[in-house]
Amino acid sequence: MGAEGWTPAPDGEEALKPAALAPLYRQLRKTFEDAKHEPGAADFYYGEMEMRRHAHDIPWGERALLAAYWALSGYGLRASRAVGWLGLAMASTVVAMMLWGLPENNPKPQSTGTFTGRSITLTTDIRDPVNPNGPWRDRLTAERFEKSLRVVINSVVFRSSGQELTTAGTYTEMAARIGEPVLLGLAVLAIRSRVKR
Repeated sequence: MGAEGWTPAPDGEEALKPAALAPLYRQLRKTFEDAKHEPGAADFYYGEMEMRRHAHDIPWGERALLAAYWALSGYGLRASRAVGWLGLAMASTVVAMMLWGLPENNPKPQSTGTFTGRSITLTTDIRDPVNPNGPWRDRLTAERFEKSLRVVINSVVFRSSGQELTTAGTYTEMAARIGEPVLLGLAVLAIRSRVKR
């Protein structure tokens, strides 16, 4: 009987384990790459990665990494999956920014000064951002959406938006600046592999 999702081996034939199949897929992929047959090479690459992901002699950390690579972008071959995850991450970040990341009001700089003789000493302070409060529907406004969208788009391309954020917003932006460029890179890789075909 075959594993779930796999066709069982014919009667009398021994089924090879994934660890034994991965090198075969790798050799076939290399042959197709040498022959400049990109679609065939991509299919064998997918098979090779699947065998590595299902092999039990691979360390669990590497298998977990392969499982994440498969889930996020189909080993860099499924453009729609990668773009979908990127869109979902960006939408989630926009909502988190609207609800908790943007301060209730933008803190305005406040200057105080002292005048002694012929010199003026000015000190400018910006108050800490105030966490938003009140019902969630009051935080879901077009203005807050626009500010959140700017923060998220900037974080995808490793830029700081310059927007004052709450503590939750700062950590959300930090996470987005790490995760979303990775998803963008996977999407670009997947789109490139589709175009090369």
